[in-house]
Amino acid sequence: MKSVTCHEIPYTSDCSGLFDAIRDMPEAIWLDSGRPTCSQGNIDIISSSADIIIETKGNTSTIFDSQGTSQSTRDPLVLAQEILKPLQPIQEGYENLAFTGGLLGFFGYDLGRRFIDIPDLTEEAVDLPDMRIGRFLWALIIDHDTKIAQIIVHEKCPAQLSSEVLKRLKKPEQMTCEVADEFTLTASFSATLGADEYLDNIEQIKEYINSGDCYQTNFAQHFSAPYSGDEWDAYLRLRKVVAAPYSVFWKWTDRAILSMSPERFLKVSKHESASGFTVETKPIKGTIPRGKSCEEDIKNAEILRNSQKDRAENVMIVDLLRNDLSKNCSPGSVNVPTLFALETFPNVHHLVSTVIGRLSPTSSALDVLRDAFPGGSITGAPKKRAMEIIEQLEPLKRSVYCGSIGYISSNGRMDTNIAIRTVIASNQSMHCWGGGGIVADSMPSEELAESISKISIIMTTLESIPA
Repeated sequence: MKSVTCHEIPYTSDCSGLFDAIRDMPEAIWLDSGRPTCSQGNIDIISSSADIIIETKGNTSTIFDSQGTSQSTRDPLVLAQEILKPLQPIQEGYENLAFTGGLLGFFGYDLGRRFIDIPDLTEEAVDLPDMRIGRFLWALIIDHDTKIAQIIVHEKCPAQLSSEVLKRLKKPEQMTCEVADEFTLTASFSATLGADEYLDNIEQIKEYINSGDCYQTNFAQHFSAPYSGDEWDAYLRLRKVVAAPYSVFWKWTDRAILSMSPERFLKVSKHESASGFTVETKPIKGTIPRGKSCEEDIKNAEILRNSQKDRAENVMIVDLLRNDLSKNCSPGSVNVPTLFALETFPNVHHLVSTVIGRLSPTSSALDVLRDAFPGGSITGAPKKRAMEIIEQLEPLKRSVYCGSIGYISSNGRMDTNIAIRTVIASNQSMHCWGGGGIVADSMPSEELAESISKISIIMTTLESIPA
């Protein structure tokens, strides 16, 4: 049994200062609940200094560790399980901690090509790996429900690293890193697809639906803008206006991910009343902009609640995810406790459903991830055909967008987002996407407007930063 040690520090609802205290350490990463602005988030996880990194591109994974660099063409999630295994099993009594050392990172949408056979027709928007994960041996966990902040150190964590972390986080106000250069865009965001082409593509999807190829396809458009300055500055500005419960900031070399995701993909947690683990997914299907007045906002929320189109779209994806979860859950355990719950964010209202199941004793969190990836809410139904249509009609690969970012812990837990409302910074360009599910009765002009409304707050916030 592997052991961990816990060091409690003073609780704070805003963890940006805590992350700032370790931000200059290698591979510093923050899984951000959005508190105090976002009431839905409940756990923050901060870490750094991974001892192993795996980057997967196409059929090849590159492993960086203390021995140097090696490559493999094996299943990348098998490689992930192999670097996680030496941290397991964790001693009893720590199964309810969110993270006891383990994997943090992203599984990009295009990693799905390793699990679902679709053609490769599109060009890259950004030069990022399809998967990038690290093995992290310590973490600061801030639980906003219990108001407890703890530094968790795995027994494999080097003493020098744990000492440095404790020094920084016990007095974070003394360790704040200055912003190198203030962030600014050097031009406004521009769309890769013109509006007419976007509308034509939606009509093409509707033709596929009418001919029986699919029931729903999630179609997205790409935007980009050049920038200069510190991506951390940009992230802090974004979280002030569009905080979300499954946000992420991760920078390495000259690249960064700024995710303001409102959507959970997969959570694996200890079952509350019995042995074993529970699996949960919370797909978003159904979106409407916030109103400009209180009265309009309430009206919009009611329109969304009663929208037959959005409810039908939601049910399609719930059924798909029930099937995905059943591959690794005990027979008869998958159910839907919540359909069409209204969740409200700074720029939009969403309809969110919840699907849960009991994890089979023969399956792991990584098995669940593989068999449900990529998330059905951002592909469509049936998944394979929807992905083929996406590949045909979207001109650029999605990269991290519509993939998943999160953690897999050595105590068996996992929590990951759907990487929507996500900005990728690479080669001095910011990239983001917006999209939505297309069904038989979709109105192309409304779908275009919805795809923009979901991310307009991100683009306008970044564009409004003065040079």
